[in-house]
Amino acid sequence: MKTRILVVEDEQHIGQMIEAALGLAGYECEICRDGRRAVAKVHQENYDLILLDIMLPEMNGFEVIEAIKSREIPVIFLTALQDVTDKVKGLRLGAEDYIVKPFEIMELLARIEVVLRRYKKNLEILEYRDIRIYPDRHLVEKAGRQVALTPKEFDLFVFFVRNKDIAIGRERLLSAVWGYEFMGESRTVDIHVQQLRKKLDLSKQLVTIPKLGYRLES
Repeated sequence: MKTRILVVEDEQHIGQMIEAALGLAGYECEICRDGRRAVAKVHQENYDLILLDIMLPEMNGFEVIEAIKSREIPVIFLTALQDVTDKVKGLRLGAEDYIVKPFEIMELLARIEVVLRRYKKNLEILEYRDIRIYPDRHLVEKAGRQVALTPKEFDLFVFFVRNKDIAIGRERLLSAVWGYEFMGESRTVDIHVQQLRKKLDLSKQLVTIPKLGYRLES
């Protein structure tokens, strides 16, 4: 899956220039031109990085980063403001980097690579087909869209992904995910597997092994 970057920039020519450069570099890019809409998009969808202008309509960049802090997405500020006070404020609010306009595209791409490398090093991401799993955040997204799983559904799916292509008995699943020995409650596993198949469209991949349990196929 491509790395998704949200560019929040109200100047159309700058946004188009960044979008073209990111596309050529292999990133999936989306443009947003006002702060309030950016906040809504970040809470509705999942991004790997945000390039955020400060001087925006509706909400400025400082207000935006405060409003999306809970999403824990790395942010790089892009701004014409050169005052050291603004730079310090942005970094203290949680930005990973701060680039002053005008800037060279090669410098922007290099800084993006550094931030993503640093961020991903500290954040484990599991991938299965078009599904991404963020264990530390208990978050699952399929094709870029967040999927709501219950805590046990999440733990069960993570266990399957870590053990894909292995036939796993219900007893082992109960012990690993629910933390107790098999006591005839196999329906507990079956019901959760049914929900995973439905929510993540895994009817063909999460197969039943007769008289044993299940296997998640690559």
